[in-house]
Amino acid sequence: MKAIHVISAVIGGAIAGAAVGLLFAPEKGSDARSKIADCLKKKGICLKKNKMEELVEEIEDQLNESI
Repeated sequence: MKAIHVISAVIGGAIAGAAVGLLFAPEKGSDARSKIADCLKKKGICLKKNKMEELVEEIEDQLNESI
């Protein structure tokens, strides 16, 4: 298989995956972050909004590094 076919398949798959993810996402990101913060509060961990954003960015960076 030619490299251009592999690259096209990967890009096409990424676009399709993103589209499906947006269409079937259960809720908005802000709602999901609120639920995560509530869950952490119940466990005795209190994060302020700016700390939550830092945590989200750190997780995003870790995910990007692993991909």
